[in-house]
Amino acid sequence: MDFVKHAINVLAYPYWSFTLVLIAFGFMLWSKGLWSKRGGLILLAAGTLFFLVSLLDPNFYLIVAKADNVPIVMMVFLVGFFVWFAMHKAIENDVRVSRGEPLFEKTEVEDRIFTWPDLVFSEFICMVVLTVVMVVWSIALRAPLEEPANPALAPNPSKAPWYFLGLQEMLVYFDPWLAGVLLPGLIIVGLMAIPYIDTNPKGNGYFSFRERRVEIGLFLFGWLVLWSQMIVIGTFLRGPNWNFFGPYEFWDQNKVEALVNVDLSEYFWIKLLHIGLPGNWFLRELPGILLIAFYFFVLPVLLKRTRWFKKYYDKMGPARYYVGATLFLFMMLLPIKMYCRWLFNLKYFVHVQEYFFNI
Repeated sequence: MDFVKHAINVLAYPYWSFTLVLIAFGFMLWSKGLWSKRGGLILLAAGTLFFLVSLLDPNFYLIVAKADNVPIVMMVFLVGFFVWFAMHKAIENDVRVSRGEPLFEKTEVEDRIFTWPDLVFSEFICMVVLTVVMVVWSIALRAPLEEPANPALAPNPSKAPWYFLGLQEMLVYFDPWLAGVLLPGLIIVGLMAIPYIDTNPKGNGYFSFRERRVEIGLFLFGWLVLWSQMIVIGTFLRGPNWNFFGPYEFWDQNKVEALVNVDLSEYFWIKLLHIGLPGNWFLRELPGILLIAFYFFVLPVLLKRTRWFKKYYDKMGPARYYVGATLFLFMMLLPIKMYCRWLFNLKYFVHVQEYFFNI
């Protein structure tokens, strides 16, 4: 068991776990059997068995049984269930359409009930049951209330509320103005812009995966891989001093990790050209500025010449295509920066310390 725990601890480190999650995500979109009832039961049984067996480890139990983290554990299972349910219905509809049968939404017309009294009565019963559950929960699980904030005694690790832990994890890879302001703002703007960028009526009002494969895949990638996984990492795997710990590792307050982070300018001028950094900030950061300019301004033009992107350019038009491509590139900047940090210890593409502007 010690060997298995050590292997899981190693694979849980971000550069391995993120790669494994990408592979699992690709398999998830490709596989149809995964979204059947049998596949859902297998996933539920495997996840539950892994969780129950892991509870036997004292370090694992210490983290997941914290009063703060118990709701997050429940939400992990709930997210998995609702993703499976939506994909199950989507695959079921795709099979129905291929057989020439009506969508299952149309077959539900006969099962409709009146709001009063049927639906209201069911909602009242649910409210009573939920109230009982919350009362029992509040009695059995001690609320994590602490003393008033003390500037002389900061908690370690100091964590934001769970819904901000994804942003706090992004701060490892981006400057605060990017991870704390720009990227969250673009998430909100992007969600608001979806109805105007994607005007395809297919998939509206009914479940379907075949008709919206790319769009659903991008949404699930952003939500599950780039957001939910970040929250899980920040909640269960980031310990004292924001160091990374495996699920079966003890959170040692004295753990120290040597971080040697290098900017792109240092790679270019010192390691490639073997000369000192230029004194002028613009010349010093010119390689990074050109790289960022190419990524956001030239790459969308080149991509539209490819067969796959050209189809979207012809369908969406120039304005909607470039807005959508820019939002897509911002989303992909996160995993790119993460891999650059893990593989090359790259801290910033552009590091203008004179004006506190870093990318």
